[in-house]
Amino acid sequence: MKSLILTLLSATTLLATTQCARSTTDVERPTTSAARNLNREAVVARAADSTARSSMNVTASAGATSPAPTVVEPAARKSNADYKAEIRTADAILKSKPRDFDALLTRAKAKSHLKEYNEAILDYNAAVRLKPTNAEVYYNRGLNRLKLKQYNPAISDFNKATKYNPQDKEAFFGRGAAKMQMFNFKGAIPDFTKALALDPNYADAYEYRGISYSSINKPLEAKADLEKAAQLNPEAVKSLRRYAGK
Repeated sequence: MKSLILTLLSATTLLATTQCARSTTDVERPTTSAARNLNREAVVARAADSTARSSMNVTASAGATSPAPTVVEPAARKSNADYKAEIRTADAILKSKPRDFDALLTRAKAKSHLKEYNEAILDYNAAVRLKPTNAEVYYNRGLNRLKLKQYNPAISDFNKATKYNPQDKEAFFGRGAAKMQMFNFKGAIPDFTKALALDPNYADAYEYRGISYSSINKPLEAKADLEKAAQLNPEAVKSLRRYAGK
């Protein structure tokens, strides 16, 4: 799924607002050239790729005590024809069993891979009505909303994902990425910090926390994070040079 979040963020970036989600009028606007020059679409793509999960049915309950399983994203090994076949299979199942949760989830994920984000969200809506405490459904719906630039609804979904699976580093990362899209860099930092508490080697979280620090004029913190990100992932050297002047 990591490749899906980064894919979502690179293509464009992933309507009700919760009390936890801040509107664009509430967030801190960019105060530095780093913030003004931020490639927002790249942030969305990274979030999609960094927090994307496999099409496997990974679920978590409110009582989950361990991190969501790390799985290999199979998207690169599947073609559009494969996803269309999955949709046809799910359609057949849902015709006779319209409340089949697994079929709804499979179809939603396949539609998401085909960039049918609005259609995928409809299936996630149906799935969440069947299992309203399923963290994976909220997480995946949040990714699709992030892709559609529905940032407040995406944050709302990531709020639910972290509520029902507080060990999910990727949901915290996704929420931070959504806040960055709204220029809420200060609000994004705690989400990346939480993701790092769950995984101290989470290179993308270091990178985007560093960018957020740079965007609110905290160059020392930005430099430290971006250097760490570059140590963990050589690709982050680009951000180190751009946002920390190295």
